[in-house]
Amino acid sequence: MENSGTHPVPPLISIVVAAYNGAATLQQCINSVALQTYPHKELIIIDGGSTDGTAELLKTNQQLITYWSSEPDQGIYHAWNKALPRARGEWICFLGADDHFWDEHVLTKMAEELAKLPADIRVAYGQIMLLNGAGEGLYAIGEPWERLKQRFLKSMCIPHPGMMHRRSLFEQHGGFDESFRIAGDYELLLRELKTADAVFVQELVMVGMRQGEGESSHPAATLRVLQETRRAQRMHGQWLPSSRWLFSVMKVYLRLLLWRVFGEPIARKTLDFGRRLMGQPAYWTRT
Repeated sequence: MENSGTHPVPPLISIVVAAYNGAATLQQCINSVALQTYPHKELIIIDGGSTDGTAELLKTNQQLITYWSSEPDQGIYHAWNKALPRARGEWICFLGADDHFWDEHVLTKMAEELAKLPADIRVAYGQIMLLNGAGEGLYAIGEPWERLKQRFLKSMCIPHPGMMHRRSLFEQHGGFDESFRIAGDYELLLRELKTADAVFVQELVMVGMRQGEGESSHPAATLRVLQETRRAQRMHGQWLPSSRWLFSVMKVYLRLLLWRVFGEPIARKTLDFGRRLMGQPAYWTRT
C-alpha cells in the first residue's frame, strides 16, 4: 500500500492470540505486543472459556487489547476463525498464549520488509526461538524459502507463530479448517504455497515459543502431528507419503522404543547424545 508520495504507508498489523487456561503466560504475550515500537498494530484475543483466571486477566489488560472475548470454542482454529472478521490489518499474524514477540522492535523490522513486498507475496516469516517450559532459549528455527520450498510440500518446516499472512490470502482461501486439531495452519498454507512463494526475513527472530513439557513432548505427541500433516497432504493431492514423512515416522517409533525399553530419563539423554554427535544442541533433556 502506498500514498500519493514516494513513501509506502505503514501497514496495520493484526495480532491474533488464541488462549485457553493460559493465565500463567498470557501476560507476557500481551506485554510483548504492547511494548512494540511499531504503532500500527491491533491485538485480538479469543479465549475459549478458561477457568484459570484468564478472563479476569483480559479485563485487567483491556486497555491494551483491541478486542477480546471469552466463551467456549472448538479449539485453536475455531478461535482464530472467530478473530478473522474482527481483524482490520493488511497483515495478520497468530500467536499462542504462551508465545511472545522476541523483542520490542520485531514488528518495526518486519513492517519495513512487508512494505517492500509485491502484492502476489502473501506470506512472510522470520525465525522463532524455541524455549523450554522455564522460558530458556533452546535454539532458533527458520530458513530461507528457497531452501524450504520443496520440503514444505512434505512437512511443516516453516515456523508459524508470528508469520505474516496478507489479508487477501484469507479472502481467497477462506479460514482455517476446524476439523484439524494440530495441523490446520499447515493445511491453510498448503492452499497458498503449493503454487505461490513466501518470503523469509533474514536475521529476524520473531517469537519465543515454549515447547511442551511432559506428555506434549512425548514422541506420541509428535506422531499425532505427523498423522494430521499427512491428512493435510492427502487433501492437496499427495496420495503417497514422501520419504521424508516416512523417515520422520520411523524416528518417532524409535523414540517410542527407547521410552519403553529404557524409560523416559535415559531415553531423553540418549536422544540428546545423538543430537550432539550430529552437531545439534540439546533438546530432549531441556524440555
